[in-house]
Amino acid sequence: MVNPLYDTLFGRHAGKATPFLHLEDGQTITHSDFLARTARFANALAAMGLKPGDRLAAQIDKSADALVLYAACVQSGLVFLPLNTAYTADEVSYFIENSGAALFVCQPERRDALTGLATATNTRLETLGTTGGGSLADLAKDQPDVFETVERTIDDLAAFLYTSGTTGRSKGAMLTQGNLLSNATTLVDIWAFTEQDVLLHALPIFHTHGLFVAVNVTLMAGGSMIFMSKFDLDFMVTNMHRATTMMGVPTFYTRLLDDPRFTKDIAQHMRLFISGSAPLLAETHVAFENRTGLRILERYGMTETNMNTSNPYGGDRRAGTVGFPLPGVELKITDPATGKTLPTGEIGQIEVRGQNVFAGYWQMPEKTAEELRADGFFITGDLGMIDDDGYVTIVGRNKDLIISGGFNIYPKEIELVLDEQPGVLESAVIGVPHPDFGETVIGLIVAKAGETPNLDQISETIAQSLARFKQPRKLVIISELPRNTMGKVQKNVLRQSYEAAFES
Repeated sequence: MVNPLYDTLFGRHAGKATPFLHLEDGQTITHSDFLARTARFANALAAMGLKPGDRLAAQIDKSADALVLYAACVQSGLVFLPLNTAYTADEVSYFIENSGAALFVCQPERRDALTGLATATNTRLETLGTTGGGSLADLAKDQPDVFETVERTIDDLAAFLYTSGTTGRSKGAMLTQGNLLSNATTLVDIWAFTEQDVLLHALPIFHTHGLFVAVNVTLMAGGSMIFMSKFDLDFMVTNMHRATTMMGVPTFYTRLLDDPRFTKDIAQHMRLFISGSAPLLAETHVAFENRTGLRILERYGMTETNMNTSNPYGGDRRAGTVGFPLPGVELKITDPATGKTLPTGEIGQIEVRGQNVFAGYWQMPEKTAEELRADGFFITGDLGMIDDDGYVTIVGRNKDLIISGGFNIYPKEIELVLDEQPGVLESAVIGVPHPDFGETVIGLIVAKAGETPNLDQISETIAQSLARFKQPRKLVIISELPRNTMGKVQKNVLRQSYEAAFES
């Protein structure tokens, strides 16, 4: 193949008048039309002087053209760097400078605010809107609708994704063509995607989940997407009958369950609901199955590796687990101190190895060496265990581990108990400084609508099921848990808020 990623995902659809994107305004874009627009964009990028290996950073709203830009980068051999649309100019400045982006594409309405940033970093600035507008679209409109695909290999970089940076400066994870291809190939197979599938796509596309899982899998299978600009409950409920599959974060599913219009009849056309990016409560699993007769499939992935594990498509999807390692992915549980593999059933750090594992962190060789072992195993930073049946369970992040009085405490174990208590919707357990124990446990509880959990009763109940050193020294009711755009609870924010809780 000339360009494995482009040829396998995009080029295979050349000349096909089959539907690819069903937009909210009722328009349908065929594979052929999409590839013609991709070629015009690729020609525009080449006319600007961009060369294979150059980085293109994009902070743009989700749209058909945002996907076209991704495809044009792949066809041109550029490294695509999608950025969260919520990032401020100061945050974007770091990503542009660190990546050395040759071109920065932003929303038209932000051009004035970001011109100074582009000038300071010596980066060309263009704009791209959601309805075919913007300076980049203008440059592309008169370009030819064919483009000679740039030669690439599976080892060439295809994308950068920056980590969330909760423990310091964000790191640019370098993803190769081979990383993205291997994962998409595996997922199409194990999730049984075909050209008949229509994916209900409400995820953002600046993240692994929405872009490299949802979009790449659909492209490889030859299916189509109902392409929503954002999560819209009304639109989702109204249009679910047109879809066969959906990928979402836990919040999508809880919001659907809160809506009485979401019934078994509406979901009957769906063959698969997938959840990821954050843990799904067992209560949500049960409620969803009771409502629809279908079990949500949970999987586990991350920025540096795409997907690592999945519950089975045709087997037992176990709530609270993320299933088995994907074909071609090795997963082991190791002692954080020694790196030695731990026995089945013991909690330790999760390490993975496979073609899905990234090439390292951009311009951070020391960080790469710390987290990517010489034998290819990546230290994920997640804590977990493998049970006797081979199912993997995530119990938290390594940095969330609480060490109190010399004892290791895993927040997930306590959260599971708290979540079962009357009136509790969900919880988060954190460790905060303590004068005697070094750290101690605080349990933060979100109440179910209209209910007030009895904290004294909860303390008495959990005292019967948890060892004393694991019991929260304090329980606090809060209105909601802080989350990032993908629904992950931001425990670093909670730790900052309660770090002085036990100061004398």
